[in-house]
Amino acid sequence: MRILARGAAALLPTLLLAVPAFAQEEAKVDAGDTAWMLTSTALVLMMTIPGLALFYAGMVRKKNVLATMMQSFFITATATVVWMVAGYSLAFGEGGAYIGDLSKLFLSGLAENWDKPFTLGSGDGAVAFTIPETVFLMFQMTFAIITPALATGAVADRMKFSALVLFTILWSLLIYSPVAHWVWHPNGWLFALGALDFAGGTVVHINAGIAGLVAAIVLGKRHGLGTENMSPFNLGLAVIGASLLWVGWFGFNAGSAGAAGGRAGMAMLVTQIAAGAAAMAWVFAEWMTKGKPSVLGAISGAVAGLVAITPAAGFVLPVPALIIGVVAGLAGFWGATALKHWCGYDDSLDAFGVHGVCGIVGALLTGVFAYGPLSATPALPDGTAGSFDQFLLQVYAVVATAVFTAIGTFIILKVVDLIVGLRVTEEEEREGLDVSLHGERIG
Repeated sequence: MRILARGAAALLPTLLLAVPAFAQEEAKVDAGDTAWMLTSTALVLMMTIPGLALFYAGMVRKKNVLATMMQSFFITATATVVWMVAGYSLAFGEGGAYIGDLSKLFLSGLAENWDKPFTLGSGDGAVAFTIPETVFLMFQMTFAIITPALATGAVADRMKFSALVLFTILWSLLIYSPVAHWVWHPNGWLFALGALDFAGGTVVHINAGIAGLVAAIVLGKRHGLGTENMSPFNLGLAVIGASLLWVGWFGFNAGSAGAAGGRAGMAMLVTQIAAGAAAMAWVFAEWMTKGKPSVLGAISGAVAGLVAITPAAGFVLPVPALIIGVVAGLAGFWGATALKHWCGYDDSLDAFGVHGVCGIVGALLTGVFAYGPLSATPALPDGTAGSFDQFLLQVYAVVATAVFTAIGTFIILKVVDLIVGLRVTEEEEREGLDVSLHGERIG
């Protein structure tokens, strides 16, 4: 098949292959690239705390605001330690096609190489960077942090805190790290096949969206859904959170270029265009169907566009980004309204409706709109232009990620349920998680 032949002939670019070349000369740490990646790392961390924490907290009821913010905050702490101990090694250790090895356990090897340029992989497939490994692994850590935090939106108001902590640890090691290895390590099977994911369409958004959907189904619906008022406590907080997500996303996407250069500039430009187009598409769709454009719809639409452009950001031009944004806005509106009502699951804050649905949209449209010169590598000088073959590769990557994540997440949830239980009691849920889990009130 042409797909396999092309995949075997060259390793197509992803986050790891955006700008750094397969240098024959000894690489040197570049101060400009390092400064940009340090800045990007801080921007992506800001997406979770305080961005996602405020975004989600503003959309729950008052009695669950602190508990919702605690989820994002404590996942940041937990995922950091997990990444340092073993997550980074499983994702970016040499390993094989499906998972890394334990050569980087507890970040082994940094003491000798902390000030040297970083090379990922070995042999002909090695990818050289002009930044130290400390910066690379810290940037990747912020992705490992936000992914499980995104999934919590699907189970807001009803998951036990002990279950959340245990789930985060197991899911980060057994689901997130392997998928990251598949897509972003030169040894990964999806990387080698040629699937394109610039900044996390499969690794972050589809991964988190599918995990959230499975968790929402396993935990069941919130008590009182459909009969009680579950309006957001403070949309002002949600707007602030969404705004921080939008700004932080420039680190997410433009930082995934791995250096300060033309690809980073294009990624930033198309990210802004897609977010704006999606916000407009969602608002106009809502305006036409419900009679009024809502604030919640505007911020949800912007996030939908940001999600969809993520896998494509380093590979597409501005006009395709506009199209991706419009499609994402409409798809997100459908996923957050009609889809979940038709299917009957309770995705509290639309983690699957936005991140899952729009992540899939973005991953597939990457195969349609990829621009050759932007996706060029030394191994494939002409890059890959949008084609049916590339689209099929994207379908393959989406399906593989969704199936693996769905099955793995279900198993992990059942194990966690056996150990500590998944859901608070009805009495605790009605009292509110702020008091029942943390003994505190927002005011």
